Amino acid sequence: MKKLIFAAVLSAVAFFAQGQGVVDVHSHILPQTYIEYLAAHDALMDEGFPLPKWSAEAQLKWMDEAGVETAILTLAAPHPLFGDKVENAAQVRKLNETAAKLKEEHPGRFLFCAALPLPDVEAALKELDYAFDVLHADGVKLATNAGGQYLGDPALDELFAALDRRKAVVILHPHRPEPVSREVMRQTPLAMQEYLSETTRAVCNMITRNVPARYPNVRIVVPHCGAYLPLAIPRMKALTPVMQKNGLVGEIDYEANLRQLYYDLAGAHSPQAIRQLLTITTPDHILYGSDFPYAAPRFLTAGLGRMKGYLSEESDLAPYRDMILSDNAKNLFAISKNSNDSRKDENTMENLQVRIAEIEVFPEWLDAYLAAAGDVGAESVAKEPGVVCIFPMQRKDNPCLIRIVEIYRSEEAYKAHLATPHFLKYKEGTPHMIKSLELVPMRPLDAEHMNRIFRKEGI
Repeated sequence: MKKLIFAAVLSAVAFFAQGQGVVDVHSHILPQTYIEYLAAHDALMDEGFPLPKWSAEAQLKWMDEAGVETAILTLAAPHPLFGDKVENAAQVRKLNETAAKLKEEHPGRFLFCAALPLPDVEAALKELDYAFDVLHADGVKLATNAGGQYLGDPALDELFAALDRRKAVVILHPHRPEPVSREVMRQTPLAMQEYLSETTRAVCNMITRNVPARYPNVRIVVPHCGAYLPLAIPRMKALTPVMQKNGLVGEIDYEANLRQLYYDLAGAHSPQAIRQLLTITTPDHILYGSDFPYAAPRFLTAGLGRMKGYLSEESDLAPYRDMILSDNAKNLFAISKNSNDSRKDENTMENLQVRIAEIEVFPEWLDAYLAAAGDVGAESVAKEPGVVCIFPMQRKDNPCLIRIVEIYRSEEAYKAHLATPHFLKYKEGTPHMIKSLELVPMRPLDAEHMNRIFRKEGI
């Protein structure tokens, strides 16, 4: 049976090094398991250039040096579609659980937007539920296309309806266009130009079908300074009447579509790029992005310093400095502006749910119950960031008397736990083993240190 190891942390040690307030909405996670998956399918060069090395330690080191408080992690290109549907979905699950674990281990430093196993919409919907309900994802990352299935495709309407119900943030990222001759990208590498075309293509495709307008609770982050959208949008507006006259497009609500779009400044940012974005959006929809680890840390630090400089010195942009560097992202992702300890009050004493389950088990079922209780405890702590502790114990004088200490980060985390497959398996498989059960709510006495007493050390 897996073991739960809990360490007492009784000194007032900070959860993480204090950042300087910048929020990075465009950074990538490339764990070794994903690199191995790509290598197994000879896909390491699928985007036409080598993937950089990444580690959480290296990213945190850069964040501390550059003054970045929080980074939102998303999967970089290429999109995982090189195996069969089962393998691809399993790979996406691994990626999301890795990102969720990093968020849990480094409160306030990392958030994450979950990957989805598209173009399999049914599998994507299942992963969406797991990512939000179990892993507590902060949004979703969508590729501009997944094997030729472009954003705006009617097949994705069901997915966007689900995202709309969850009021989700969606971060877009360009991927190799499909289908297209790879010869097109040999002389001018993908990242130099086609990524901008690809992003523009996908967003325009969504706009012509009014996808953002039809799902107004979905906030969509467009990468790389908006790509070519500041040029494309006026052209689209000008040509819409002609296209409608010829029956090529229907009504397009440009204002409603554009209201849902945000833009990060990863890549070749400049005062000119921001001014161009302000022709199609408002200052509260522009966000800082680094593109870590796709450039050397020293260049990213220099780029952030240059941005801080022109956002302070350019008189027309200076009023938006704090908005672009942090406030807009904090509003978008509901990051508390009054605390560096992670999402809004998730780890406060007021939200912690603590209870003791007092259980008496029939003697003939004792071994089977202990196995079931141990399994659900181990799996819950391993897979659910909102579960701090599920710790079953026996009375020494009467082994049939079981006590389980349960600690959840919030009421929402507790409710999500009750809906997980591993808990439902335990709930449905053990009633006949139990003679009596009482759930006793508890109130922690040590408000200052309770949040530091339990931490997951390993499973």
